Formats: sequence, C-alpha cells, structure tokens
Amino acid sequence: MTYTALFEYIESKSTLKLSDLEKEQIRKAFKERHLRKRQYLLQEGEVCKYMAFIVKGAGRMYAIKANSQETIIRLAIESWWLGDYESYNLQTPSLYYIEMTEDSDVLLITNERMQDLIKTVPAVDLMVREIDRKGAIATQKRIHSSISLDAEERYEQITKTYPDFIKRFPQSMIASYLGISAETLSRVRKKTLYK
Repeated sequence: MTYTALFEYIESKSTLKLSDLEKEQIRKAFKERHLRKRQYLLQEGEVCKYMAFIVKGAGRMYAIKANSQETIIRLAIESWWLGDYESYNLQTPSLYYIEMTEDSDVLLITNERMQDLIKTVPAVDLMVREIDRKGAIATQKRIHSSISLDAEERYEQITKTYPDFIKRFPQSMIASYLGISAETLSRVRKKTLYK
C-alpha cells in the first residue's frame, strides 16, 4: 500500500515538506489494513484503538437508537480520517459502530503512536491542529444545520459541501446523516431536480 496520499495530506494541512526521515517515522507508526465492505473497524462498547486514514474506499460511523434505527454521525471517503475521537483520546468505550461501506485500504495509528509523531514530526503536529480546528468548525456547522435548517436546505448544503457523498453513499445513508427520513429525502431530491 502506498503512503503517498497520507504524505500529501500531511504536507497540505501543515504546509511543511516532510523529509525522508520523517516519512520513514510516519511509515513505521502506521499499520496497513484492507477492510471489506460491511467490515467493522469499531463496534459499540469497544475502545477505539486506532484512527484510520482512508487511502481507498469509504466508511461510516453510526449509533443505533433504542428503536433499532441507525443515526449516521460521520461519513468518510479517501483522504479522510475515520474513528471515534472521544473513545480514541480518552480510551473509553465507544457509543458507535464504524463500518466500511466499500472495500477499503486504510492506514491505522494508535493514540500512543500519534502522540509520538506529534512530538517528533512538526508537520504532523500542525496537521493535527488543523484537523482539530476544521473539525470544530464542521461540528458547529452541522449542529446549526440540524437545528436551524429544513430538509431541503440541509440537502442543498451537503450537495455543495460534500458532493462526493451523494455519489458514494446510498440515499438511505444520506438521509440518516441529514437526520431526515428516506421518504423526505426522496421528495427533496425530486423538488431540487425540477428547480
């Protein structure tokens, strides 16, 4: 498996060039893994031992409500990170499932190894800070969207912000991510087609 996508990601987020030595340190810190479609990276109640960088493929993080209904918290595709940040950082049992929605190649890193890289590779430290900054902004926008926007506005927002999601994930998953029913999403999509 190639690490090129990860190196490019780190350099773009940090705006620093990685040396050959730093690239080797990064390679040694990660584990390569191939996951099949519908294979779990994490299940509810487990501690999230790894953060996954998706080289190829896609996945989702979701919770199951008491009525057995799924609520998708996060969708991820190539060059995205996927993991339960709370469980990963606090080493507490996760409330979520993480499942691959396509056959996927991922690079996995433990929290301990990530902390080592943060201390020894300046570009990784800057990358993590940038991820945290952008993640906080994205979370704030998602909360605002779910409490302030109607279904049509939420759908328009996801098509503009994450157009690849519409192509890569089934309509039922998009509906769950938006917090609306599949029927409502179907009506909204029809309405936007005729605008």
